[in-house]
Amino acid sequence: MKKKIPLYVQIIIGMLLGILWGIVAVRLHLVKFTSDWIKPFGTIFINLLKLIAVPLVFASLIKGISGLNNIGRLSKMGLKTLGLYIISMLGAIVIGLAIVNTIRPGNTFPDEKRAEYLQKFEHSIGEKSQAASKIQEQSPLQFLVDMVPENIFAAASQNKNMLQVIVFAILIAVSMMLLPEKKVKPFRKLIKSINDIILKLIDLIMMTAPFGVFALLAGLVGDFSGDTDLFKALGLYFVTVVAGLFAVIFIFYPIYLKIFIPKLKFRKFFKGIIPIQMVAFSTSSSAATLPVTMKESQERLGIDEEITNFVLPVGVTINMDGTSCYQAIAAVFIAQVFGMDLSIGEQLAILFTALLAAIGSPGVPGGSIVMLIIVLSSVGIPVEGLALILGLDRPLDMLRTVVNVTGDTAVATVVAKSENKLDLKKTH
Repeated sequence: MKKKIPLYVQIIIGMLLGILWGIVAVRLHLVKFTSDWIKPFGTIFINLLKLIAVPLVFASLIKGISGLNNIGRLSKMGLKTLGLYIISMLGAIVIGLAIVNTIRPGNTFPDEKRAEYLQKFEHSIGEKSQAASKIQEQSPLQFLVDMVPENIFAAASQNKNMLQVIVFAILIAVSMMLLPEKKVKPFRKLIKSINDIILKLIDLIMMTAPFGVFALLAGLVGDFSGDTDLFKALGLYFVTVVAGLFAVIFIFYPIYLKIFIPKLKFRKFFKGIIPIQMVAFSTSSSAATLPVTMKESQERLGIDEEITNFVLPVGVTINMDGTSCYQAIAAVFIAQVFGMDLSIGEQLAILFTALLAAIGSPGVPGGSIVMLIIVLSSVGIPVEGLALILGLDRPLDMLRTVVNVTGDTAVATVVAKSENKLDLKKTH
């Protein structure tokens, strides 16, 4: 029986074949053929990802937040956990924004190529500029007004209104927590079923990813006329993301743990979570790694079972340090490629949206790509830029998952210490 080629290998093959076809198309004058008969399949793939963005965020957030139904008994620990996770993700996003603005990988394109991009997406960028001008004339609190939808169906019909959907989902989840379980149990089952169906739909869509990536990159290379600056930018982008993720693990987490647990040595903590990181790296799934995370956290880090049973499952749902760092870098990179100079306000919007989008990201391979669409849409960055990074997503996804589970265990360790349920002698 032949061994099936892993999906990430298929995507890489699709990427390489797409690049090769684009170069051949330029040489043989087949750019129009590629644009007419191949590129549309890439557009279909992008549209499929857009299609599930709203229901995925809606179901994931309601399921994750309303699942904290024991927060009444552990309200103090629950609020502490949520606060520490938010701090952790904000730190990761700030690191990502700092690194991508320092390295500026998207700026490796020459001015004339950037001019082509500006011309190609002139309408989209023009709309964004007009919207920005309107915002400047509005009240400083207008962004709060815009977050609250007046019609949820209208909000759900446009991906650019994703923040309104997120707010609505949070309100529903909080309401569910305040009602007796018997009244919300049927709806909870419905949301769980919807969430499971959407996750399966992601699996089905990702099966078409190799073909979508092939079509997108074939059309993109044709548009670029095979310009090698594209590949230089991708290489620098890859290095930027890896640098950001490593900075989160080896700079941010040691400081994070040192602040809350001065006596804990990061070397011992890191040694204790290596088995968790290896499983995360190989599966690219925080959810699949959860049983190992819980077991090793108890046995190797000395975290009490009560803490791991509460904090770690919540982390799989809402804590995505690696994902949020990556989304911030990817969004700014794509904006740089398009020649879009993001303001401080727009980068703060990326920070806020990346935080909420990461909370809604499912702990499965490929889920973060869907959420990246939300981040891009929040500041008007053309989602077609996803074609640039999809081929590199799998190896980066493996590294992102390592960061995600490291963040989960770091927060669980801090919560355990604050609840006097951490055995430091057990940490080795």
